[in-house]
Amino acid sequence: MTQLVKTLPLRLLAAIALGAVVGLLANETAISVVQSVRHLTGQLVLFAVPLIVLGFVAPSIARMGAGASRLLGVSLTLGYTSAVLASLLAAAAGYLIVPALSIPAEVEGLRPLPDMLFELDVPPVMPTMSALALALLLGLAVAWTRAERWGGALEELHAIVLRVVAKVVIPVLPLFIASVFALLAYQGRLTRQAPVFLQALGAVVAVHLVWVTVLYIAATAYSRRNPFEVVRHYGAAYLTAIGTMSSAATLGVALKGASASSVLDRRMVDFGVPLFTHVHMPGSVMSITFLALTTSQVLYGELPGLRTILLFVVLLGVFAVAAPGVPGGTLMASLGLVTSVLGFDEAGVGLMLAIFALQDSFGTSTNIVSDGPMLMVLSRYAQRGRADDADDAAPTRELVGAGAGGA
Repeated sequence: MTQLVKTLPLRLLAAIALGAVVGLLANETAISVVQSVRHLTGQLVLFAVPLIVLGFVAPSIARMGAGASRLLGVSLTLGYTSAVLASLLAAAAGYLIVPALSIPAEVEGLRPLPDMLFELDVPPVMPTMSALALALLLGLAVAWTRAERWGGALEELHAIVLRVVAKVVIPVLPLFIASVFALLAYQGRLTRQAPVFLQALGAVVAVHLVWVTVLYIAATAYSRRNPFEVVRHYGAAYLTAIGTMSSAATLGVALKGASASSVLDRRMVDFGVPLFTHVHMPGSVMSITFLALTTSQVLYGELPGLRTILLFVVLLGVFAVAAPGVPGGTLMASLGLVTSVLGFDEAGVGLMLAIFALQDSFGTSTNIVSDGPMLMVLSRYAQRGRADDADDAAPTRELVGAGAGGA
């Protein structure tokens, strides 16, 4: 019970509730303090974004490139393509559903926010897109040159940034989110717009189910394998993912379940499950995309333009491949896109973090179950590859046999 209370989603729920109460009861002086707290904690979170991008993306690319092979390339292509298509599906659903939600268009009656009691800016060390470009080039260069020292340095950087996230960013999030919801409640937005996010969460789960179904149908058509013999072994992994909200924590259970399937190549299971756990996050990207559209409509009164969302989707696929398998890892890794491409401010980031955390268990479980179709495709691909190798070797064996007979 103690461990359950300490989980991040429950702490964030408590922060949301506390923030809402504070916002409803606080006077103007107290809210000016809350404004300052929101700004300071938001600045700290945004300051860490380029560090997270550099610390997650560069080591991931260097690590994958060092062991690059045709099968690895196919796996990464599958993971990225699935993430992009899943995000496009969520975006299409968002453009259709979000305008139909009962979002109040007028802002009359909202209480204005007072000035901050104090303001302290902590600008990031570099723009997010610069961090992404540096991470991509650095990771590729280390992979190409096989620079062991730089590879080790990037791994240490990953460990350092991960610890910064665990020790600084994550502990700050409840305070940040509590202050965001206090301000929303003070203005009157919370009571008027809370039903919108409840509807959005239901829509997100529905989109998850649609994409998982599409993946299994497509994988069945390519592999000609029984999908039920795969998905039925993912029950324990699905429940584990809901409970832990971590793809990495679910790895052992997913590996055990996939290994029990009679239609999956065991070698592809041993190779694919650990890989896809870290590079295939369709559930998370669908949640991020749909909730970003909802947040944009609620806070800023409009949906992002089509070109903007397309750029966001394409780049989000890269961040999904490089995201860590920890609770909220995909969103944390992609916060830079939320701010730089979509243009969200501190309020938008805080609201995204809070709403994403409420559905994170469903996104993680979707990530895990959707690895099954990827393993079906890999098993079929490896089988065909071995058949092609056997066909190529047959003429050689015939020549050898003919030469032996002639001698």
